[in-house]
Amino acid sequence: MAVDELQAIIQRCQILEEVDFKGEDFNLFQVAGQKCLEDGYAAQLLEIIQNEKNKVIIKNMGWNLISPLVRCIFLYKQEDDKREHCLKILDQLAQLCNPKELFLGLLEQIEQASGEQVCQTVMLLLQPLQTVLLKLQNKKAYSVGLSLAMIMNQLTPLPVPYTKQQIQEDKLGLCQCCNAVVHFAKPFVNEVVKNMEESSEYNDMELKEELLKFCMKSLKYPLLTAQLEQLEGIEEHPLRNFATEIIDILWDIRELIPLLVLHRKGKNPHWENQEFADIERKNYADSLACLSYLMFVQHFGIDCFPVVFSPSYLLQCNMMHIEVLLKRTEESMLSKGLDLFESFLLRMEANSLLHQYLEFRDFINVPQDLVKVMTLCPIEHLRKKSLNILQLFIDKFDAEGKYTLFRCLLKTSNHAGVEGYIIKNIKDQIHLSLMKSCDNAWFTGHHLISLLDLVLLLPEGAETDLLQNSDRIMASLNLLRYLVIKDCESDNQTGVWTALAKIEQNFLKPLHVGLNMSKAHYEAEIKNKKENRREAHSSNTVCSLTVSGEKMPAMTTEMQLQVLHSALFTFDLIESVLARVEELIEVKVKAVMDENS
Repeated sequence: MAVDELQAIIQRCQILEEVDFKGEDFNLFQVAGQKCLEDGYAAQLLEIIQNEKNKVIIKNMGWNLISPLVRCIFLYKQEDDKREHCLKILDQLAQLCNPKELFLGLLEQIEQASGEQVCQTVMLLLQPLQTVLLKLQNKKAYSVGLSLAMIMNQLTPLPVPYTKQQIQEDKLGLCQCCNAVVHFAKPFVNEVVKNMEESSEYNDMELKEELLKFCMKSLKYPLLTAQLEQLEGIEEHPLRNFATEIIDILWDIRELIPLLVLHRKGKNPHWENQEFADIERKNYADSLACLSYLMFVQHFGIDCFPVVFSPSYLLQCNMMHIEVLLKRTEESMLSKGLDLFESFLLRMEANSLLHQYLEFRDFINVPQDLVKVMTLCPIEHLRKKSLNILQLFIDKFDAEGKYTLFRCLLKTSNHAGVEGYIIKNIKDQIHLSLMKSCDNAWFTGHHLISLLDLVLLLPEGAETDLLQNSDRIMASLNLLRYLVIKDCESDNQTGVWTALAKIEQNFLKPLHVGLNMSKAHYEAEIKNKKENRREAHSSNTVCSLTVSGEKMPAMTTEMQLQVLHSALFTFDLIESVLARVEELIEVKVKAVMDENS
């Protein structure tokens, strides 16, 4: 019987001194103890472990039982008495075993867990692991850091619940596990706090650094990926609770404000391999971006944040975080970046952001990233939100800032729709200047003419793809029509009349030529398709079509004809506005000539 075998080994070892225990004794104890567990004799094994006479044996050999013990705990059902006995054995081992040996045994079990058992294993072993760590004297900070790093590395591959249903189900137990890990770390946080309070020159930074690393890892995973909005029907959102706890730890160890304002980096390891250094830097940037989101959007810990900083300074401090988030493609991260950017902009008054801020690289990069979201993101509500935020960003700048930003976006967006939108904004600023609602030299006179040089031209001259650039071209024509109507040649506030010859040369004439070429090309295509249709056995023949350099999905001849007619309609629309602009110019010029004659 397994219990008898174990008793025999115990009795033999009882007469030995601790130093006389041999490897064979350890092996025999492990095999017999494992057999007791597997054969269902957990109660008898518990009695042996609790026996005071066996204290020295358990201290030295008990850690060998951790692996079979964990396996048996997962085999038994929750209500099974044998499982309860196994849990008591685990608790006893944590109290009696050599802390160093048991620490390694517990970590090994966490490291070996996989799939659905990861969270179960972590939550099972957190309490004994905490007990062991609190008993360690040497390398305590290192051991705490190793434990937290191992746990987070095991959790990181698990999917983060995102929808309301996923959060409520918490299928793998990740939400519950994250909050359990924070509880596990509390005694070590309290130790750091106590040491800092007792000494203003607290020099033992190792444990504090390990806790900081844990918080930074937690910010990147799971919080960066998590849905952290307050959800209806969930009174206590587990990941919001976890976020609150992480913020509290950072505040307790006096790192929250330095991270938010000074972007403190702590003791980052020196990597000889540049690839590792880049990964470390990226992880750190992700964590700081998430921390900024938690503070300024979700308002976790906002009461701790000093209220002495101006909105523009806060925006400047956080533009790097916004840029990090907007460069991601995942919905959860993109939405966090947009929310963070919006939260800072809403704090500011219109026209209050000085143009000098555009000298900072982030203030140029972020609007360009917004443009990419607007044009490339497959998620409609994020595209719309990014457009609204771009407009909000534009509105916050002073006149010179708007002017500089418009020039930048016209040169870098490479998207006709965005360029058309910017040109409409330019028109609005010119209107404000002409209405005398603001003293704005940047959208009149020589500054405006310099800007119009970017607006009133065709990128490739007469060879420009007019269909692909139709949004930009229509916006440019509407702007020119507005200028001709609103600005008399005698006043010439905008300078458009002085630049008229250049505008005709660079924009109007090439546009005429381009329209004629494009219409002729598409009319020939329509004629060709109609002839092919008559020759074909069926009008439903499927073939391909290339429009604006892009191959369209397979279409029937009828569908292709619809596309071609739609293109011709666009050309007719451009042509009609062009004719109206030229008519207005001719009328104004003739009127001035009549006055002078």
